[in-house]
Amino acid sequence: MYVWGEYRFSQRRSMAKPTKWSSRIKKDQMASEPTAISEIAYKQDTKDVISAKDVLRKEPVSSVIALKESMKYFDADFFDDSKLREMEDGAEEFNVPAFRENRKLVALENGGLHNPSALVFKSSWNGNNKVKESKSFNYPRTSMVHLPSNDEDIAFMTITELGELIRTKKITSQQLTDVFLRRLKRYNTVLESVITYTEDLAYKQAKEADDLLDQGKYLGPLHGIPYGLKDTIAVPQYNTTWGSKSFKNQVIDMEAFVYKRLKSTGAVLLAKLVAGSLGYDDIWFGGRTRNPWNIEEFSTGSSAGPAASTSAGMVPFAIGSETAGSITYPAARCGVTALRPTFGTVARTGVMSISESLDKLGPFCRSAVDCAIILDLIRGMDAGDPSSCEVALEDPFHVDITKLTVGYLDSAEMEVVNVLSVKGVKLVPFKLNYTISSVQSILDITMDVDMLAHFDNWQREGHDHDYEAQDQWPVELRRARLVPAVDYIQAQRARGKLIREVRESFTVDAFIGNVTDWELVCLGNLVGMPVMVVPTGFKSIEHPPKDGTRRTMATTGIYARPDHDHIALALAMAYQSVTDHHKQRPSVDDLGPNDNVHK
Repeated sequence: MYVWGEYRFSQRRSMAKPTKWSSRIKKDQMASEPTAISEIAYKQDTKDVISAKDVLRKEPVSSVIALKESMKYFDADFFDDSKLREMEDGAEEFNVPAFRENRKLVALENGGLHNPSALVFKSSWNGNNKVKESKSFNYPRTSMVHLPSNDEDIAFMTITELGELIRTKKITSQQLTDVFLRRLKRYNTVLESVITYTEDLAYKQAKEADDLLDQGKYLGPLHGIPYGLKDTIAVPQYNTTWGSKSFKNQVIDMEAFVYKRLKSTGAVLLAKLVAGSLGYDDIWFGGRTRNPWNIEEFSTGSSAGPAASTSAGMVPFAIGSETAGSITYPAARCGVTALRPTFGTVARTGVMSISESLDKLGPFCRSAVDCAIILDLIRGMDAGDPSSCEVALEDPFHVDITKLTVGYLDSAEMEVVNVLSVKGVKLVPFKLNYTISSVQSILDITMDVDMLAHFDNWQREGHDHDYEAQDQWPVELRRARLVPAVDYIQAQRARGKLIREVRESFTVDAFIGNVTDWELVCLGNLVGMPVMVVPTGFKSIEHPPKDGTRRTMATTGIYARPDHDHIALALAMAYQSVTDHHKQRPSVDDLGPNDNVHK
């Protein structure tokens, strides 16, 4: 759900400043005396330090003084002593009891699976709340598909191709399940992209799909097609670990909305794929997921398993999630076509929550056509997710792209611009204009406070000490304790201003730009806009091994307005109709002697 960008990491460290008093307190004093800041005094004439114990012997330190000192961390150090005494009394009498009662009601279970917030974010720019009837897309049918003679070629076929093989009974779902389970087990030792194999369930679902077909019942394009789910998505009778050692034995007895949708289409679940620990990055309790194109490199982003597994032909498609970069980053690095849909398009019931106003579910696929099919079959609202809605998307297979005006940022891959121009799209230079300079900080405050609300009990019980990467969630969630409610609301008001300015500036039907630009990642998620991740070619890596082919994919993003996913999909399909970058295969088998895979 979240990606820890290197830029953001360095910014965090450079922003950290020591407090004025911290350097004056010796380590042995801090260890032995949990004193208030003001308990260290200084002789004005000699500047010698007087110990806290000596100060306490002479005159007890008022808790009001300690409160006064601490208020600077809330940027609210403007109250006089009488007001601070009043605040202290009010907090003890009213606030703290209310905090504790509310936690008892909703916060004893971690993960935000229950009791969603009454503060609901809607990303739609349509002022009319009435949504016209949503209709299914009219998928193209691939005809004259021949069964390849080897598993490798089968593994890299698209959903439409595999679906036609099953529909015409050239292969069974059980045989297809065999092919992909073998690949999952073969390559997982290198890529570390699988948490749990759902093998028994897979063969059960595959047999049911084959039996239905024998009875003349065909459920559609996903009938008998294997896939994987990010392990933040609940499936009964199987562990849902959230990638964390704190929850690695957790079984959630509920079917997530997206799993129910896919089950109803006849799709076959093969595995729960790696989620970075609690939706942060590519580190999880069993290791760290790698990029199939360059196995010395990690996949980035918490949807690491879905991205790497799809890229390596271990599954035909997978479902991941994003809060801030966890679809876009791993898809870009692993060279996968992926869609981060409009916020609210796919209900998140039964999915671990970081932020109820930012989390989104989306597909990792072989092609934009496959992404369109998956989106159509998993979209929808559910009572368990108040932010979900029925978005009446137009059919991307019937969009006339010659009537579209598409902007391109300075960061756009010009090959995409040129190809779409030849296809008849009107391309114009473009820039989003907005006055907000604190886009990242708005996202940080929103995401971190929301995450802490969902894992309040986890932190209080000290489980953050066991977290897989101590410089990630533990640091952010401790800092989130110091975000006052008033400033959380101010951040949401600033977010509203940003959305209004982006809406006014979005004068094109879509735009093309760098899909991993951190400012765009933050902005896109705060606004709730969809983006297609599209492979556009290759770039070389530094110091490639002598024995082996190592390179990495170049990608771009096609962004559309909220509720206009069909525009981004149509443009991506048009681009891929005359290019073959998305059809390339990583050489995972090519592990030469100079490939250093460190366990």
